[in-house]
Amino acid sequence: MRVLGLTGGIGSGKSLVAGMFRKLGAEVIDADRLARDVVEPGQPALNEIVMAFGRDVLLPDGSLNRVSLAAIIFADAAARQRLNAITHPRIRARMETEVAARNQRSGILILDIPLLYENGLAGSVEKVIVVWVDPRTQLQRLTERDRLSVDEARRRIAAQMPLDDKRARADEVIDNSGDRERTRRQVQAIYQRYAPPGAMPR
Repeated sequence: MRVLGLTGGIGSGKSLVAGMFRKLGAEVIDADRLARDVVEPGQPALNEIVMAFGRDVLLPDGSLNRVSLAAIIFADAAARQRLNAITHPRIRARMETEVAARNQRSGILILDIPLLYENGLAGSVEKVIVVWVDPRTQLQRLTERDRLSVDEARRRIAAQMPLDDKRARADEVIDNSGDRERTRRQVQAIYQRYAPPGAMPR
């Protein structure tokens, strides 16, 4: 199985692209899903988060209040580093387990990792695909999707590596600034380049 990394910036449309790869026949492991799993009630990571940030980051049912936690970590780089130190090793371990379980399969495996470059994971995949959008589109999509102020959206964008830097390091780039059909054609072209001989997109 060929293992490809998929990354981008917040608001770039990476989840849309991952879904397109899945429809073509690729398997996708979503780091965001794993991130949610490791902070479920009863998981050690959630207890450590409460110890680090206080019980205000919990909802009444004992689950993580993601809105409250996001307000803390996007306003404070040190707090963001504390959270990453708690969650990232656990996310990576789960991802490695899921990849190992698929080692004997054929086809394409997409590792959908928002912070792939930031966490030094480019060497763990064969190629890196970056989903890119122009800055104006990124800001507009993020404010509309998450109902954020422009200032808050800019803070969240600034917390990640600039998209242009990711694009410069990528093996493949998908420009998601246009319509979905244009994006779909780019995804299909990349899928066909890396799919095993004889594999046809769905």
